[in-house]
Amino acid sequence: MLVECDNGLMELLVVSVASLFAGFVDSIVGGGGLILVPALFATFPSAHPATLFGTNKGASVWGTAFATWQYSQRVQMRWAALWPAAAAGLLASFAGAWLVTVVSPDFLRKLLPFVLGLVLTYTLLKKDLGRHHAPRFSGLNEQLVAAGIGCVIGFYDGFFGPGTGSFLVFLFVRLLGYDFLSASAAAKLINTSTNVAALALFVYKGHIWWHFVVAMAVANVAGSFLGTRMALKHGTGFVRGVFLLVVSALIMKTSFDAFMR
Repeated sequence: MLVECDNGLMELLVVSVASLFAGFVDSIVGGGGLILVPALFATFPSAHPATLFGTNKGASVWGTAFATWQYSQRVQMRWAALWPAAAAGLLASFAGAWLVTVVSPDFLRKLLPFVLGLVLTYTLLKKDLGRHHAPRFSGLNEQLVAAGIGCVIGFYDGFFGPGTGSFLVFLFVRLLGYDFLSASAAAKLINTSTNVAALALFVYKGHIWWHFVVAMAVANVAGSFLGTRMALKHGTGFVRGVFLLVVSALIMKTSFDAFMR
């Protein structure tokens, strides 16, 4: 009995520490799933994958929501465009999650590393990309473009998922002319809405471990607090650098999953 208790505490400690670091990375440019999801699978190798994904969402949604609030205190959020984008992301994520129950997303596994490679190459070649905040649109046009981004990436998040935060940041920079700090802040709101959609589905299906989620959520929020403070302190150049690192890590991870497993 004592050994089982010790094992349970050790498992909780491992996934909570992973959640802390995931919240830190996620709050800057996304990509926290690169840390937390493998940690969950390594700690609970016999668990149902859907339960581990649901537990991941149950923890990470709190860190993402907290980061959104923190950014909104210091960064000018273009709410008129972002709320429609968040709503579109929420609905599209539900649609993507439904589609994955009838169509396999396996065809995306081999495509994703190349798409991420294009994002990385484009960002490296465009040295000034995202360094200055110069929104290209306003009013209805900005709302439509932002909602389009939310719809497309929200659907992708529900259907497949890896790299969602990075894609959101890149598209807000490239299409809307935001700097990396403002784009990251905007991405957090959209990501929160898509996470809520996915979490609702996992909860409905019973794929979540609430006894782990509580501690992991607290750790994720703590990591989010530290990451957001660092991003706000060091500005858009720092966020751009972390973005390049996270996308590079995503390319390596998705390449391994697609071609070496």
